[in-house]
Amino acid sequence: MNKVKVSTEKGNSRILSLLAQLEKINSESALQDVDNARYVTSKLLHLAQTQAAFPLSVLQVSERTKKDITAKGSTGVEVILSTLENTRDLQTILNILNILHELVSVGGGRRCGILVSKGGSQILLQLLFNASKDSPPNEEVMVQLHSILAKIGPKDKKFGVKARINGALGITLSLVKQNLQNFKLILPCLQLLRVYSSNAVNAVSLGKNGVVELMFKIIGPFNRKNTSLIKVSLDTLAALLKSKTNARRSVDRGYLPVLLTIYIDWHRHDARHRHMLIRKGILNCIKNITGIKLGRKAFVDAEGMKVLYNTSQDCLSVRTLDPLVNISSLIMRKCFPKNRLPIPTIKSVYHFQLPVIPTSGPVAQLYNLAPEVDDVVDESDDADDTEVETDNENEDEEKDENKKNDDIETDINKLKPVHDLGRLIEELEVYKQFFPELTEDFQAYNLSAKSNTTVSRSDKRAGPIIVPTAGEELSSERSVIKAIVKENDTPKSHRILPNVYQGAGQDHQLPTHIDLQNNEESKNSVNSRYSKQNGHTSTQCLNNEIAKSLDGMSLHCNNASDNVKCWNSGCVSGIENKPSFLTLGEACSKTCQQLSGCGKSLFVSSFGQPPSWQQVGTQLGQLCCSGIDTDAEDESSLSSSEEPGFPELLEPGVLQPLHDPDLYVEIVKKTKSVPEYSEVAYPDYFGHIPPPFKEPLIERPYGVQRTKIFQDIERLIHANDIIDKIVYDLDFLSYPVSEDGETLRFNSQFESGNLRKAIQIRKFEYDLILNSDINSNHHHQWFYFEVSGMRNAVSYRFNIINCEKSNSQFNYGMHPIMYSVQEAMLGRPQWIRTGADICYYKNHFSRSSIAAGGLKGKSYYTLTFTMTFPHKDDVCYFAYHYPYTYSTLQMHIQKLEALHDPQQIYFRQDSICETLGGNPCPVLTITSIPESKCWEHLYQFRNRPYIFLTSRVHPGESNSSWVMKGTLEFLMSNNLTAQSLRDSYIFKIVPMLNPDGVINGSHRCSLSGEDLNRQWLTPNPELHPTIYHTKGLLQYLASIQHTPLVFCDYHGHSRKKNVFMYGCSIKETVWQTDVSASSCDLQEDLGYRTLPKVLNQIAPAFCMSSCSFVVEKSKESTARVVVWREVGVTRSYTMESTYCGCDQGKYKGQQIGTRELEEMGAKFCISLLRLKRLTSVECRLPPSLLDVENDLIDTRCNVTSSSGYLMNTSMLEYRTKDSELSGRLLLCEDQMEKVIWTRMKASGGSSELHKTLPYLMSECLIPALFLKKEMIQSPLRIFF
Repeated sequence: MNKVKVSTEKGNSRILSLLAQLEKINSESALQDVDNARYVTSKLLHLAQTQAAFPLSVLQVSERTKKDITAKGSTGVEVILSTLENTRDLQTILNILNILHELVSVGGGRRCGILVSKGGSQILLQLLFNASKDSPPNEEVMVQLHSILAKIGPKDKKFGVKARINGALGITLSLVKQNLQNFKLILPCLQLLRVYSSNAVNAVSLGKNGVVELMFKIIGPFNRKNTSLIKVSLDTLAALLKSKTNARRSVDRGYLPVLLTIYIDWHRHDARHRHMLIRKGILNCIKNITGIKLGRKAFVDAEGMKVLYNTSQDCLSVRTLDPLVNISSLIMRKCFPKNRLPIPTIKSVYHFQLPVIPTSGPVAQLYNLAPEVDDVVDESDDADDTEVETDNENEDEEKDENKKNDDIETDINKLKPVHDLGRLIEELEVYKQFFPELTEDFQAYNLSAKSNTTVSRSDKRAGPIIVPTAGEELSSERSVIKAIVKENDTPKSHRILPNVYQGAGQDHQLPTHIDLQNNEESKNSVNSRYSKQNGHTSTQCLNNEIAKSLDGMSLHCNNASDNVKCWNSGCVSGIENKPSFLTLGEACSKTCQQLSGCGKSLFVSSFGQPPSWQQVGTQLGQLCCSGIDTDAEDESSLSSSEEPGFPELLEPGVLQPLHDPDLYVEIVKKTKSVPEYSEVAYPDYFGHIPPPFKEPLIERPYGVQRTKIFQDIERLIHANDIIDKIVYDLDFLSYPVSEDGETLRFNSQFESGNLRKAIQIRKFEYDLILNSDINSNHHHQWFYFEVSGMRNAVSYRFNIINCEKSNSQFNYGMHPIMYSVQEAMLGRPQWIRTGADICYYKNHFSRSSIAAGGLKGKSYYTLTFTMTFPHKDDVCYFAYHYPYTYSTLQMHIQKLEALHDPQQIYFRQDSICETLGGNPCPVLTITSIPESKCWEHLYQFRNRPYIFLTSRVHPGESNSSWVMKGTLEFLMSNNLTAQSLRDSYIFKIVPMLNPDGVINGSHRCSLSGEDLNRQWLTPNPELHPTIYHTKGLLQYLASIQHTPLVFCDYHGHSRKKNVFMYGCSIKETVWQTDVSASSCDLQEDLGYRTLPKVLNQIAPAFCMSSCSFVVEKSKESTARVVVWREVGVTRSYTMESTYCGCDQGKYKGQQIGTRELEEMGAKFCISLLRLKRLTSVECRLPPSLLDVENDLIDTRCNVTSSSGYLMNTSMLEYRTKDSELSGRLLLCEDQMEKVIWTRMKASGGSSELHKTLPYLMSECLIPALFLKKEMIQSPLRIFF
């Protein structure tokens, strides 16, 4: 017999002695020494008991006794349980039960687990069965047994099954029925019944035996007596009602109205809120009953909505009652009758007939869907709880992370690049036409004069820009003058309405649509209206000269500035009462200072008068406005042999003068849309300049979401107060819209617009419904629409009611954006983040899972925000994110082509294909002209590495287009970094992979109704032409041994903050799984991490910690993975830009804007210049030193951030001749020393390390490095 073990060597000698005695007694047959057993157990009980009257020393002894008995390595619990199992003496049993009760009482969670692990639950259940045979059963034994079992039961996963097998359910239920007045006994019995009911089978069994009815005998109206018993009874009833069978039984017997009556009674009498837990228990019972359809109907019939609404309103003022309000809100939202969306069909309003119908997939399902399917509302008994105020983002991130782990590719063969082009070389020859740079001999170029051409850096300014200010007085009557397009130029279906609406305040009018053909008639009509409505004479109204200025109004300087007159508010003119104008672009003290923070001109001449490249050369590369922080270095100090530094860049929006309204309108006329748009949105026509102020992420005030939900519930309770008036409907455009002056007017019939229907709910509240992607019945996220006819200083509430994602960054600081036409006329043409009380939550609109294409989510979500307009009768536009239309892209490309220096920049635009909608998909080539026509320079030109960039495959991700705009403007600028990039690489760019989706206001799909970024594996040339031919370009390059050095697809991300990258790595994918692979299977070039590391250094919005290089199964058909695996591009990335803002770095706490997005595009280019050093022959490092990073990654060395704590570190300060490479590094000797010394030996000494150390540091190849003094030669100085 082994001696009893106690947790400590010294231990408690008294406990050790008593446990030894008890074990000895237990070893004797039948425990014949009953008196001794009683004595020992009573002494143990005395030591374990804690009473308030005991002195502190006694309490300490008691707690130590409990610890010693249950400590790890102690056999005390086994001895006590063994004694309990074998003894038949009542007193001994009671003593042991009391000991166990003490062990599991205060802070006994861990001790309960120990009892379960030692078989305690089975022994106690058996004892319960044996004790029930006594007639009558011993009350004290039953009380103790039920108390202990109620505590340890939740710790035993199989407790419900054990209890059912041992017959414990019937024993406990019988005790309750027979002792309803014995509160001491039934209290622990009810606690144990609650534990039994956590098992679904037990709950049904107990329900059949009348436990539900029994609970209603115990609970009742307000009563100050036995509140603990009532509380436990409610908890037990709530556990039982989780069973749908019991819930139906309760509804059938009319218990739901009873619960509502009881709740009202407790609510009225509990004035001091001392019994909140009882009220909460009643609500939990109601919540579980309403988990079934029958319960929800009974709740509504019993006027439960009104009861909970009224009681919740009483609780709102007391913060401690928030749990009651939240549960009430959840119940009401769940019971709110499910409705279908108030539209004829959830399919898109627009239809596009596909040339080929897919045989499978969501589009095929849509075509085979019965017309009435999407009219069905799913009212199944789903118990999905609606999120409450306390929901947080972390829970969704955890779910996403778990899903992501299941999605990781584990097949090593699928991870290995196959480099299979998939098409014959002969087929790929068709793409040779898109690469004329590889055969260009430049005979038509005058390259000899190139070296003598110098770029002027003088501060050359263009003419003034005329913008009407608030002083302008025009008619307040809305007037639309349609653009007249000649029949021989453009078909009737493509007529355009330049949508420049009026409404500049009570006494002002904004410019109306412009007549593009008959300007004189337009001018006269404007003058006539102005004269009549304002009572002015002809000398006081707008004359033809002013009307001419308004007709040509734009944010663009006119080269023929001599013919344009400019008025300032202080000027005196021969014409009285003229509208006052501001001149933009003259000086930093003027309005331009507000717009760009710089006195340089932002704009160029109108369409039809493009300046020559010599005239705009300074605009293409002027270095004003330090909007982009770089490692600045004096460019003048750089010799021709040295690599350019990274000078300060132009502010985004100042880099290129690319906006021209007249050119934009001309391009829109040629753009083909399914709805055949005839209008142009004012922001797209007039342009956008980033606001000069920061737009912070604002935390949502507490209780806002709850308030919005209650306002929605009021619609059902006070139905007579709801207007329910349709004010805009794409399904019935002829629907009459009242002009009562009290109703807002909506419009979305312009390029990229998306708003299907607007319904006025209350005087200042509107429900908005978005249109599905064409050939789809879902993907509702992107919105872009116009609002007019508003009052100022009035709060309007807008509810977008058919969102689909379960959560949104709108709950975490993101704001929608708004563009005010009147603000633009006042010199502030800018999209701004706006709105208050922004919430995103599940609503009462639903769809069938069949109509949703098999998606799990059957409910829609509401995005709601409140807007107070600063101007009366303004024309405002709202959008999900900063719009960037296809026509805008075409305008920018044309301006780039017109403004570039053909003797310096090789720029070529081709159309890779026509989209399904008949729109050309542009592909751009950008590089530098060779220095001369000699063989050496032509050879260098034709052998430059390719950088392949794509963007906007998802139409709703307009942020990706702004990043691309920053990239294009930087590459076409004439600063030295851009010149060096063009000298080093050939850029092949497809700036918009999904033109049709962008044009038609889709969020995710093309006209084929499919996500084009899931078609790269096997694209269909008829359904996915842009993907098919873009992939063909990449395959052609691989076939001629010109595989791109970098491929990057620009995207937007709706769930995360910051900018980050996804890449592809075999090693990092395998690390995330349990798959074991030999080192030979995991050989790969580690260069895929270099680019994001450099971006993390130089781009403020970039976040390396958000990057991932794992390959998921669900992403195997995306551009990033296919280009990596099939084309063989190691550095194949998806770069994701947030819609919301940043939570780290320079922009922490700020919402992201076009300035930051364009900056990100420029920073991406700068990172490529550093990548050049890695890949160029003259700068390539010795392989033995490049393997250092390989070793570091293999060992998974974790390096803390500068703000973290790192053991055994030193600081190295290094200096070189190149000041750009000087800096500081944090050194970690424990982790790095062995790796560095190993590589030192392999490389043959320290000389190579000495030569390349500054480079390694500057390129982030080694994030932290330990260096001994003897490893460093003279050019470096070390300070420890």
